[in-house]
Amino acid sequence: MADLQDAIANAKDKLPDVTPTPPGFHPQATATELKGRLQWGEPALTIVDVRDRDSFNACRIMGAITMQMDSLVERAESSLEHTRDIYVYGANDQETASAASTLREAGFQKVAELKGGLNAWTEIGGPVEGTSTPDHPVSAGEYNVVSRMGEFVEERKKED
Repeated sequence: MADLQDAIANAKDKLPDVTPTPPGFHPQATATELKGRLQWGEPALTIVDVRDRDSFNACRIMGAITMQMDSLVERAESSLEHTRDIYVYGANDQETASAASTLREAGFQKVAELKGGLNAWTEIGGPVEGTSTPDHPVSAGEYNVVSRMGEFVEERKKED
């Protein structure tokens, strides 16, 4: 029986590790690393957008939540665990670094700065959502019912 167990152990040593593992966590993350984690299907992360509300509404990484800098710690404390993986991005790398530092100082253990932010994300074809995504340019009708009705009428005329 020992010979069989030795043979099995030897065979396992010779085989490559075929068990897939998710991408690792880094405090300075690239858009490609974040996209890899999302494609892996790992739900144990949160993407935080610290830009102003209008920018967030216009276009954001799909699934991102907004937490502006002036209320970042309070919002994070009320909705996120301190051990959760958090990917944060802002209007620029300086705002991103500031937000990440603020969260780390508040006791959040796994905070990653998304280098390049939304621009880097869209450059690699990461999914976005909002009122002004590349596939959905902003129109006056997005914010005004009268304009939206006018656009509807114009579209109907094209169909006739």
